[in-house]
Amino acid sequence: MNHNKAIVIGAGFSGLAASASLAALGYKVTVLEKNSMPGGRARKFSDSGFTFDMGPSWYWMPEVFENYFGSFDKKVSDYYQLRRIDPSYKIYFGPGDEVSLPASLEGIFALYESLEPGSSRNLKKFLAESEYKYKTGMGKFVTKPSHSVTEFMSWEILKAGLKLNLLSSFGSYTRKYFNSPRIRRMLEFPVLFLGGTAETTPALYSLMNYSDMVQGTWYPEGGMYKVVEAMETLARDLGVEFRYNEEVKSIRLDNGKISLLKTAASEYKADWVIASGDYHHIEQHLLPESHRNYTEKYWDKRTLSPSSLIYYLGFDTIIPRLDHHTLLFDEDFDDHARAIYGNPSWPEKPSVYLSCTSKTDKTVAPEGHENVFALIPVAPGLNDTDEIRQKYLEMVLARLEKYTGQQLRQHLVYQRSYSQRDFISDYHAYKGNAYGLANTLRQTAFLKPSMRSKKVKNLLYAGQLTVPGPGVPPAIISGQIVAREIDKLNKNKKP
Repeated sequence: MNHNKAIVIGAGFSGLAASASLAALGYKVTVLEKNSMPGGRARKFSDSGFTFDMGPSWYWMPEVFENYFGSFDKKVSDYYQLRRIDPSYKIYFGPGDEVSLPASLEGIFALYESLEPGSSRNLKKFLAESEYKYKTGMGKFVTKPSHSVTEFMSWEILKAGLKLNLLSSFGSYTRKYFNSPRIRRMLEFPVLFLGGTAETTPALYSLMNYSDMVQGTWYPEGGMYKVVEAMETLARDLGVEFRYNEEVKSIRLDNGKISLLKTAASEYKADWVIASGDYHHIEQHLLPESHRNYTEKYWDKRTLSPSSLIYYLGFDTIIPRLDHHTLLFDEDFDDHARAIYGNPSWPEKPSVYLSCTSKTDKTVAPEGHENVFALIPVAPGLNDTDEIRQKYLEMVLARLEKYTGQQLRQHLVYQRSYSQRDFISDYHAYKGNAYGLANTLRQTAFLKPSMRSKKVKNLLYAGQLTVPGPGVPPAIISGQIVAREIDKLNKNKKP
């Protein structure tokens, strides 16, 4: 056991992963969390008999979770059980026009043939390239701390990079293989949440399609919060101490190092500090200007992933037309994308994502009821008012009724909304963002905000505003990387 103390700011996925990883290396770790529970954006709440996961609802890249628990000689099944969703999700393009993605590859190939004769052959080629990107990206790129370009200068990595389509857009890449607009929409929808359109996101991110179609869409029985509970339990078993309702209010620096962190309740000394809360907030509001990596102007020029307008809805009736995951793409997708990335504004006719976990899990709603999570991706930094939320609630309910053919308003027995001002108040989220930085080419790897503070010797960052990027699996990996970096720095310290 070494005697180094580490403080982790924030108990989201990156903070949970960092704390357990450091504890396993022998560090004495304390996590300071602003909110009353772990999970960050992946918290949950229960009300009126309904239970809702507040944020992430897609369980993709299952091997990232297996590898994480495996690094502690544990298995996912030691903590929670997974169920594969079949069909994985449903996309509604308009009246009489919807597709459900089967869980089996054979079913997916048949679906593609029905949409575009001959396309299954191209899909096999597309998925083979996506598999290469996935395995290369996860094996050679995603686990690097990305301190500088030199980490990527080996011939093996450069050669691999040529096959990753980093310089091609996702849109041009899918058009190379498929003519069907519906197929292209099915392949491209994940990039909306990666922070761009198909034209601004590198074709590298077709790796998401490999995870989607080959690895599948899963659900942890009991909800996504089961993953948070598992990670917290593991961290506690390794000796990590959690302090909830303890927001870090100020940081004291001595000789270029953090010497003290203050909350409203206490003070904490540490040899190392991991900032896994909002990078911008911690840097711009807790550090003096002389010790920041970046200026406010730098942050303002970053391209952010979308924020979200979310409704948690409880109905006292069964809604047969809804699947576990349903995407309403019956309005112009390009207009919605422009409202996010082109001319930031509230969208006139948005696409809507619906998650109805009561289709899979009977514990999340009373018998004969449904819980519905409705999400509209929106530009960050918008004026978020009660009037706007009410307007879009009416729009969501109208879309739901049109799609399901049911009168649902009189069956709505629970509602709660969540959007930009909540992201700011709960997480200090920069501009109310929900997903971190956009995965554009200019914000990839060493071009993202640095994991290591350049001016504070014992401070490192983790989470969705640094490497490797937004999403639950990348956040977990970010926590693992930063723990290794601290251990490396600690071992290289001069006596």
